[in-house]
Amino acid sequence: MHAMVLTKLKTRLEWTEIADRQPGPGQVRVQIAACGVCRTDLHVVDGELPNPHIPIIPGHEIVGRIDLIGSGVEGLTLGERVGVPWLGHTCGVCPYCRINRENLCNHPIFTGFTRDGGFASATIADARFALPLGENGSDASLAPLLCAGLIGWRSLGIAGDAKRLGLYGYGAAAHIVAQVAAWQGRTIFGFTRPGDLATQAFARSLGAAWAGGSDEQPPEPLDAAIIFAPVGALVPMALRAVRKGGRVVCAGIHMSDIPSFPYAILWEERELLSVANLTRQDGIAFLAQVPKMGIITHTTTYPLQKANEALADLRAGRFQGAAVLLP
Repeated sequence: MHAMVLTKLKTRLEWTEIADRQPGPGQVRVQIAACGVCRTDLHVVDGELPNPHIPIIPGHEIVGRIDLIGSGVEGLTLGERVGVPWLGHTCGVCPYCRINRENLCNHPIFTGFTRDGGFASATIADARFALPLGENGSDASLAPLLCAGLIGWRSLGIAGDAKRLGLYGYGAAAHIVAQVAAWQGRTIFGFTRPGDLATQAFARSLGAAWAGGSDEQPPEPLDAAIIFAPVGALVPMALRAVRKGGRVVCAGIHMSDIPSFPYAILWEERELLSVANLTRQDGIAFLAQVPKMGIITHTTTYPLQKANEALADLRAGRFQGAAVLLP
């Protein structure tokens, strides 16, 4: 197999040939057809997440087909197309796992962070976390759903039944969740970098009723806001934009420090929450609904060997939607 490997934090990935790997008990081997490039991959490469496994193959929006099955695996077949997400293994016995909150597991393994991921031609996955994808949709179009889509879906649930929903940061996750929210009948307000007229137009093309800079107030108070951009300064801005009793959801795994803000913008029962990872049930529920939603993922594809270029383009905001690597 071949892979793009991170051997040292804050450096470029290295094109590497690796001996074929065999699945152990409860595992499957997946021949990768596509892998999305997520902002979390940038956080891994840049050393912004604690305790990564180095060297590591990044990537956790994996789409591929099972070509080997380890002992004890049930419910999956050779040749089946599956998706492998960020949460790659949970212990099943800690207090959180026992109350169906495995996204908070005390002993998790994360794809592309503490276990080799999808910037490769093949990967080994825990069979329990290999989510069946069916045959609808191209591999590249499905890849962003495995994190951007799933985290957006969970964030939308935590935002509650908000009818007027603000989305801060219009990258891969927001461009998917905006379509889901519109399908649900919500009104979307898009917030981008100040002056980024191109992304504001992109937000409106995805159904936003209004789009403007993150330094602007929406034309009417929001019921809830979801922050996808990893910028702590957006928290007080979003709190000012939501109505009394409104909710602000921080959806990223990493965010810069939140600046101090007056209690007055949190008062009146506004809520500030975060999203952590996802559960397998999130994946099953979301993927079952995808064919009904008519989601169109806007993707820019790169060959696997150009993973560094894809990461650089993501960091610089050179594309709309999501980047996807094709081995």
